[in-house]
Amino acid sequence: MANIRPFCMPKWGIEMTEGTIAEWMVKEGEAFSKGQVLCLIETAKITNEVEAEYDAVLKRLLTPASEDAHPVGALLAVFADADTSDAEVDEFIAGFKPAETSVAAKGGGSAPAPAAAAPAAAAPAPAREPKKIVTNRAISPEALKLAEAEGVDIEPIEGSGRNGRITYQDVVQALRPERAQSYKGSAQLVEDSPEAFASPLARRIAAQHGINLASIKGTGARGRISKADVLALVKPTTAAAPVFGAPFELVNNQPQVQPFDKVRKVVARRLTEAKHTIPHFYLRVSAAVDELMALRKTANLVLGTKASINDYIVKAVALALVKHPDVNVQVHGDSVHSFPHADVAIAVASPKGLVTPIVRQADRMHIAQIAATTRALIDKAQAGKLGYEDMDGGTFSVSNLGMFGIEQFDAIINPPQGAILAVGGANRVAVEADNGDIAFETRIQLTMSVDHRAIDGAAGAQFLQTLKGLLEAPEGLFA
Repeated sequence: MANIRPFCMPKWGIEMTEGTIAEWMVKEGEAFSKGQVLCLIETAKITNEVEAEYDAVLKRLLTPASEDAHPVGALLAVFADADTSDAEVDEFIAGFKPAETSVAAKGGGSAPAPAAAAPAAAAPAPAREPKKIVTNRAISPEALKLAEAEGVDIEPIEGSGRNGRITYQDVVQALRPERAQSYKGSAQLVEDSPEAFASPLARRIAAQHGINLASIKGTGARGRISKADVLALVKPTTAAAPVFGAPFELVNNQPQVQPFDKVRKVVARRLTEAKHTIPHFYLRVSAAVDELMALRKTANLVLGTKASINDYIVKAVALALVKHPDVNVQVHGDSVHSFPHADVAIAVASPKGLVTPIVRQADRMHIAQIAATTRALIDKAQAGKLGYEDMDGGTFSVSNLGMFGIEQFDAIINPPQGAILAVGGANRVAVEADNGDIAFETRIQLTMSVDHRAIDGAAGAQFLQTLKGLLEAPEGLFA
């Protein structure tokens, strides 16, 4: 059987229940030697280095460094000899059972998990004959049992329990090499000495900054010097400005000139004229569309279509325009042309630029017909096959950028039409319910750009009220 050993989450202190792998110093498949730092483990109070107690290879890394906490005793990695096969490691992991990490199961306090603080030694130590201890000192049953099994003299130990009672953890600490001379605070802390009662990380920081550990009074359990104790003595220094490689050099940034094609020239000219010559004003409103989205899902199933939310908006706009003919207009010089039916243009981004094909008499169409018409127009636009008859005229335009995550925007009127509706994305927002509680609903932002020469503010506001009502009570779209 290959020499395979588990590396589990250590247990430092009675209150520790879990830890976090802050950093691995050894990579999977990499060999390490005795005394080498394997990883940094953080608990709620400290960060400790875990040093190897023997030479081996990190054959399998099960828990990478992260902010996730893992319970004491959890299998973190598997160490083995270099010639151990992956199949043997897999078999070991499959049969591994975490050791009992709580002495409470035995009737006492907490105890460190076996093979937790560091990997187990390659060869087990010979069994020690228990030595009966007779004492008047206050000591827990499990602590006494451990002291007898390990032959520990308990008289010099300073108990950390209530009224000086010796706990299981006190005996464990007495077994540690660095505690051999530290009973009752008699040890002298020597800088960089293995006998110094300080964490490995604290010793490293002290060595880096030339701090004498003998001058530090530890604030950890039983006077142990922690990282925080050492950092408190580190003097802040002014860091040098970072250097990021070679000096910055400019590269060629010449433009690629691409003249407007015929379509983009026309669009640019019309939009420039519209913005310069049409007195725009803007009306904004939001509409709750939860019912519309639910109705669309059901209607698509019943009708066998794939109508989009934009198709429903086109239908709602068309019905609202018929109810408000003073908005369903075109402006020609000094005259206003009103129409009995709504020819709704939809803004489409095509390879040749922005185009606005028209869904003619959308107010007379069923939603399935609107969906089929818009799909055909969009396909023709993407293929660059729109004709003059597809884009001539129109009494109103809809420009929807909600699918791109745009919440709200202002569109430029498409002359000779009198108005254009800009549709933003659907967002979940908090609102006050009828009973006073907070509820959430889906709302879209609508902004209508209006030609003030032909449409008054009140007329535009009334149109938006009707449109909002149709979107929030979408049954009316099928009337």
